[in-house]
Amino acid sequence: MQNIEIGTIDKLIVHQVGNKTNDEGTRFADFATDFSAIEQELKHLIVGNFKFDELFNFYFSTTLDLNPIYQFVSSIFETKGSFVEQSQFCARYLYDKSTHPKVKGGELCVLYIRDCKVDGMITDAIAFIKSENKETVLKVSPSESSFSIHPEKGININKLDKGCIIFNLNKEKGFVAAIVDQTNRSTEAQYWREDFFGIQPIKNEFHQTNEFLSIAKKFVTNQLPEDFEVSKTDQIGFLNRSVEYFKSHDSFDKQEFEEEVFAETSVIESFRKFDTNYRVDNEVELMDRFEISDQAVKKQAKVFKNVLKLDRNFDIYIKGNRKLIEQGIEADGRKFYKIYYDIES
Repeated sequence: MQNIEIGTIDKLIVHQVGNKTNDEGTRFADFATDFSAIEQELKHLIVGNFKFDELFNFYFSTTLDLNPIYQFVSSIFETKGSFVEQSQFCARYLYDKSTHPKVKGGELCVLYIRDCKVDGMITDAIAFIKSENKETVLKVSPSESSFSIHPEKGININKLDKGCIIFNLNKEKGFVAAIVDQTNRSTEAQYWREDFFGIQPIKNEFHQTNEFLSIAKKFVTNQLPEDFEVSKTDQIGFLNRSVEYFKSHDSFDKQEFEEEVFAETSVIESFRKFDTNYRVDNEVELMDRFEISDQAVKKQAKVFKNVLKLDRNFDIYIKGNRKLIEQGIEADGRKFYKIYYDIES
């Protein structure tokens, strides 16, 4: 995690942005919003939802200056007096990109934040928050001799639908940004990160570690069974060794990883072919040597499954020596696993 602290909220403006395909239209504010009564809640919304493990920067296929949001944000940083106008440009551009039929309309909040700290440096930031889902709360109001209760819809300050915060650092490289997107479906989600902002991961140690572990997992899970006869326990063994390599080393060496994890020449060659094709197909640029990010390892380890699910009766977690479990078939066709151990607890 980067050492990032959110500073003081200086300005806030709210615009309504609908779905363009559904012809929902827009509604732009002409003045900044008074947020004095909700300043702490706004800061809680930002601090509680943004994670700074993976950072991003703006890009464009030809030249960075042609990225619209990069230009709008640059103008605000250069001239704070343009905040309202540039935020309207951002909202209009978001509307133009909200064309997927399932993209939800909502309020787009743009905030200017002063005196943030990024690795000890003081800088300003611009945050975008889009609220798409309202939650119902019960409001209790006192009356003369009793209380009345009625429902109200509002924004959950503990859960942010979509967000992006851009720090005024490294402008020439596309600034430094963090993003939040709770949408899981890739087609609907890409409009926020790619179509609207046009940002990509900064190729630091977190990105390198995260991407390579993802490639290793995809190979073991999908490609390895296509090329070789492997059992589920074999696959879990490869996954465990992959994670263990990253946990036990400070720096990554691709050749060393292949030899320690896959060992056999034929498996290594299969992995190298898969790795090369994956990088080309997905336009992924990775180095063969890099410093390992502990945060990325922890993130990926959560999705590296090491459990065998046997019917609905047993779950077997394999955390260590793969050779201590054997698989077989009885004469009547029933399958079994034999497990060796020293201590029962």
